[in-house]
Amino acid sequence: MTYEEAVSYINDIPKFTKKTTLDHTRRILDVMGHPERDLKVIHVAGTNGKGSVCAYLNSMLMLGGYTCGLFTSPHLERINERFMINNVQISDDEFLEAFEEVMKACKVTMDAGETHPTYFETIFLMGVWLFRKHNVDYLILETGLGGRLDATNVTEHPLACIITSISRDHTEYLGETIPEIAAEKAGIIKPGVPVICDGKNEEAAAVITAKARELGSPAYVLTPASYELISTMKEGTFFRFRFEGQEAELSVPSVAEYQMMNASLAYFAMKLLAGEHGIADEVLREGIRRTVWPCRMETVMEDVVIDGAHNEDGVARFVETVSHFGEEQEITLLFSAVADKRYPDMIRELCEGIRPARVVVTQIAGSREVSAERLAQIFRSYGCEDVTAVAAVGEAFDTALAKKGDGMLFCVGSLYLAGELKTWIAEHYPRTR
Repeated sequence: MTYEEAVSYINDIPKFTKKTTLDHTRRILDVMGHPERDLKVIHVAGTNGKGSVCAYLNSMLMLGGYTCGLFTSPHLERINERFMINNVQISDDEFLEAFEEVMKACKVTMDAGETHPTYFETIFLMGVWLFRKHNVDYLILETGLGGRLDATNVTEHPLACIITSISRDHTEYLGETIPEIAAEKAGIIKPGVPVICDGKNEEAAAVITAKARELGSPAYVLTPASYELISTMKEGTFFRFRFEGQEAELSVPSVAEYQMMNASLAYFAMKLLAGEHGIADEVLREGIRRTVWPCRMETVMEDVVIDGAHNEDGVARFVETVSHFGEEQEITLLFSAVADKRYPDMIRELCEGIRPARVVVTQIAGSREVSAERLAQIFRSYGCEDVTAVAAVGEAFDTALAKKGDGMLFCVGSLYLAGELKTWIAEHYPRTR
């Protein structure tokens, strides 16, 4: 089998299998010799911000001299992005090797009557095999969906659990209310293991702390009172962190002020684990400053920014940031979303919060496709007059770039859109990379 054939097989998995249980994952891990038990894990869940928190943790550990594995999802351009070791994607050959090892174990369990693992389960199993093979010092492990029933939750003894901001997303799987969703995310908490959480939403924080008390796990709830903005410039955001006797001036390479919370969660987690890793405080602070995380308010060309906001809360944070730019320059939006998101509410938030001068909408092919014309109608219903629907993502980007003039172009609405745009820009605007 070739690498391309393995990727094609994995992409087809949703067509022939169904949701499985954690016991199903454990039985495959039994056959594989439980590679996850040899890894030092920091487990991260949440609705928004968990990828950024993972990136901050990864940067601090790497700068501290450790070999760090990073498991995140979804990928933007290539599936190999889900498996990073010291910020380098695994090779195609190693991807294929991991896939074949997992398939060998799956054959054993399927011969015994088990079902085929799901797409994400397969990816996770490949990941822990790869990270053990490379003998990483630490693994930053991001949940895929939820927490309690997520395949990553077979991790028995993480060093710490971090839960980022919680809002309504994937309600068909996680519940309709904030407490229901928070309970699913809090499912990653393990007995006696410290949990650090974003406490902006009091309902969510109450659920998380109650679960921590039940399990005898120390809980640390960060709120906006835990940090204070010093300044925001093109180079980034500078702020003062104060919590539980810890105080530091930190800077993040992002103009998005909501990153203060994400950086604070990661920084405080590392301070809690100082006895484990021994990294000096100045190195931790420099690690935060150097963090790079693609498609999170990422400037990809002059006055062109891609952001992966893909739900109501993410768009609200996006609007907070972009509204500052709109005071000085006209804003053009390139937008798309998938069908299982509350995209009418996302569009309303964008129209009311930014009032873009121009909008270009496009569509993401697949089973969750929403037509560009449908999205355009919604933008028009909220008062946007200059709205153009272009079905093909690449053509939509070219159209939006031409329309932006001397203003700024922001591309938002889906990580799938972000990934397709990154590929298109690399192929058609290579000098900007």
